[in-house]
Amino acid sequence: MKKYIILADMTCDLSEEIRNEIGMIDYVPGHVYMGEGKDIPGVLSWDDISRTDFYKALSNKKSNFSTAPANVEEYYEIFEKYVKEGYAILSMSLSSKISSTHDFASMAANRIKENYPDSSIYCFDTFRMSGGFGLLTLYAHLLKKEGKSFEEVIAWLEDNKRKVHQMGPIDDLFFVARRGRLTMGKAVMGSFAGVKPMGDCNADGYTTVITKVKGIGKALDVTVSYMKETAVDVENSYVIVAHSDRELYAETLKKKIEEEVKPKKVFFTDVFPGCGVNIGPGMVGVFYLGNEISQDLSYEKEIMNRITGK
Repeated sequence: MKKYIILADMTCDLSEEIRNEIGMIDYVPGHVYMGEGKDIPGVLSWDDISRTDFYKALSNKKSNFSTAPANVEEYYEIFEKYVKEGYAILSMSLSSKISSTHDFASMAANRIKENYPDSSIYCFDTFRMSGGFGLLTLYAHLLKKEGKSFEEVIAWLEDNKRKVHQMGPIDDLFFVARRGRLTMGKAVMGSFAGVKPMGDCNADGYTTVITKVKGIGKALDVTVSYMKETAVDVENSYVIVAHSDRELYAETLKKKIEEEVKPKKVFFTDVFPGCGVNIGPGMVGVFYLGNEISQDLSYEKEIMNRITGK
């Protein structure tokens, strides 16, 4: 069986603890621009800025954060390194509907194949981001550890990429408003009322709000109820709980899932800067496998309406 390496990009949001546990030896970093020349590496750690300081800066209404994936040359360099070492490469990228990352990886892979005709590189579009992307990355590495071949891991990913669900609240409505996804007036009113928008991801990987509830306690209860209704074979499955500077809420959600849903294992991670710039502070979410996402989330909305009585 050919030896191969799995290379996800920085937006998979897997902590060092998870990466060590699943045998993830490398990933493709990117770039995070904080404005005013205060740039930090796009990596899966808080070595260059603390989580608290990052999200505090991001919450500032004058902040001008942005991100960029590794460019074609950077992808070429890391691909070439492993090709020279005799590896086949499974490149995993943030949804192509959200970013140009997959295009850059594919262009670099084509150049590698021109210069190294015997190389084998598969560029996989996850159609997910953050914890959803991370869940696919986690499964890919665990399947590899089980002895699955390069081709078997790819086949599993292609079969399951649109079966990754998410659910959970976000509570910083002012950040959401500044990103243009909510009016500032609604953000003010929603914050006073304690409203928590909650969403699943659509087929392309964008989070779509399918309900709003009042209060974090109810939001976490609804999250667990929704997971119970939409997860498949959960007792034999892995899930990820991720958060953007809401550790206490996320730990509460993790405990509730372990006690009430009982998956095989719940992994816990941060949303790091590469995704945090766009997700913003205040997100708590669980990512897990279910049935394939329905068109326009119509089926998922029906389930949520039944849970919330709307």
